[in-house]
Amino acid sequence: MNFSKTLIAWYLQNKRELPWRETNNPYHIWLSEIILQQTRVAQGKPYYEAFVTAFPTVNDLAAATEEHVLKLWQGLGYYSRARNLHATAKTIVNDWNGFFPTTYNQLLSLKGVGEYTAAAIASFSYNETIAVVDGNVFRVLSRIFGIELDIALGRTKKEFQKLAQELLPLDAPALFNQAMMEFGALQCVPKSPDCLSCVFKTNCYAFEKNKIDVLPVKTKKLKVKARYFNYLIIKDSNENIVVSKREDKGIWYNLYEFTLLEHSHKKSLQEVVEEIQITYNPTTLVLKNEKTLVHKLSHQHLYIHFFELQYNNVIQEALPVDDVMQLPMPIVIHNFMVSNYL
Repeated sequence: MNFSKTLIAWYLQNKRELPWRETNNPYHIWLSEIILQQTRVAQGKPYYEAFVTAFPTVNDLAAATEEHVLKLWQGLGYYSRARNLHATAKTIVNDWNGFFPTTYNQLLSLKGVGEYTAAAIASFSYNETIAVVDGNVFRVLSRIFGIELDIALGRTKKEFQKLAQELLPLDAPALFNQAMMEFGALQCVPKSPDCLSCVFKTNCYAFEKNKIDVLPVKTKKLKVKARYFNYLIIKDSNENIVVSKREDKGIWYNLYEFTLLEHSHKKSLQEVVEEIQITYNPTTLVLKNEKTLVHKLSHQHLYIHFFELQYNNVIQEALPVDDVMQLPMPIVIHNFMVSNYL
C-alpha cells in the first residue's frame, strides 16, 4: 500500500472547498487554524470570514481593541484563543515588522501557536516538510496502522509524529497534511465511520480486528466541575442595566456579565431569593427562568438562573440595553439578552 498516494488521491476527489485552502497567506492560514481549534468547520467558517473582513491584515488585527476582537469571537468559546490571537498579532507587527516567521521553529515562539499550528502554517504557507499531528491524525493513524498507545500520554505523540513524518511525501507536504486532516474529518470520523466505503479498508488494522470503536486509545478522562451561577440583572429607573467585566483569569476573562452570585453547591430557588433580597434589597425581584439553564463547557457545567432586580433610582454605572449588546459577553448571556430585552 502506498499510503500517501492513496490518501492524496482520495483528498483530491473528496475535499471541501474552503477559503483558507485557496491561499498560502500565513495570516489567513493562522487565523483559520486558531479559529478551528476545538471548533467544527461549519461553525468556524463564518467567524473566519468575519475576522478577515474586519481585519484584512495582521496590522489591522494588532491595531484593534481587545473588546472588538472578543466581540467578533463571541460564541466560539475558549476565549483565551482570541486573546492570544490579538497578542500574537501585536508581536508580529512589533517584533517581526508585520511579517510572519517563515519556519516551524520560529513560529513556535508565537503565543498561542503550538506544534500543530506551527506545522500547519509552515507546511501550508512555506511548504516546509513537517507533518501535522492533531486529533484527526491520531485517529487515522491509530486505526489504519494499529497503534494502541494511549494518546493522553506525551510520549505517544512523539510516536505518531515520527510515523506521520515518515509517511509525508517530501514533494507535497502541504497537500498530504491537508489530506490527512480532511480524511479524519470526513471519512475516518470518531463515531460510526463508513468503513465499507473507505479506500484503506483492506489495509486497516482497526477494521480487520473490529477495533474501530476503541482506537485511538485515550484513558485520561476530563473531570467536569459543577458551578451554580445566579445572574442578577440590576435595572434602574431608566431601564438601564448594570454589567461588569470579569477579572477572574478563569472562564470568560475580560468578557462582560451581569452581577454574579455564585454558589459552590446547589441551593433551592427560595434560598437564593432570600439571599438576594437580604443582600441587594431590590424594589422588585423576578425570576426569569424557573427551569435551570445548563451551559456545558469542556471542563465545567454551569447551572444558571437569571433574576431581574428593579430599582426606583438612577444607577450611575448602568448602561442602556443597546450599549450592553455592543460589549463582548458569554454567548449564554448574549442569547438571554436577545430573548428577553430585544
